[in-house]
Amino acid sequence: MPKIDDSIPFRPVGFAVIIVSDTREPSTDKSGDLLERRITEAGHRLVSRLIVKDEPEDIRRAVEAAAANPEIAAIITSGGTGFTGRDVTPETVEPLFDKRMDGFSALFHRLSYDVIGTSTIQSRCTAGRIGTTFVFVLPGSPGACRDAWDKILKDQFDIRHRPCNFVEIMPRLAET
Repeated sequence: MPKIDDSIPFRPVGFAVIIVSDTREPSTDKSGDLLERRITEAGHRLVSRLIVKDEPEDIRRAVEAAAANPEIAAIITSGGTGFTGRDVTPETVEPLFDKRMDGFSALFHRLSYDVIGTSTIQSRCTAGRIGTTFVFVLPGSPGACRDAWDKILKDQFDIRHRPCNFVEIMPRLAET
């Protein structure tokens, strides 16, 4: 079973949160508030938080800028993963990936099914890596953000998590 090894010192990681929405603003951004709170309560640093419109160029520009920032090890986007005409986040971000993380989507859907049942098929969440930066493309709902952080990301960004985690492999991500 997974566990925390308290003999290893915690190592904070820098995060960017990018909310993709045509309607949200800072005062109504519940998903961004939740992610910011979860990230900082876990002991990590929120380096950047912004809201961008559901426009491919805006999304791409924000993700590329965050991935280029050496202080940011992980980007979490929220929003634009559904099937409506304005939902363009996965097809905008996935071409930027150097490597895909198919297991994230599979695990997210497995966990989401326990909460919302078959409605989980309406999410096109995805994840991957751009250079040495992890990228997670989440649905826009606070519940989806909570589940992704609490049930997957919190442990994977804790170097004390065993048997393995993202933090311990971060120094090797640039290997060729």
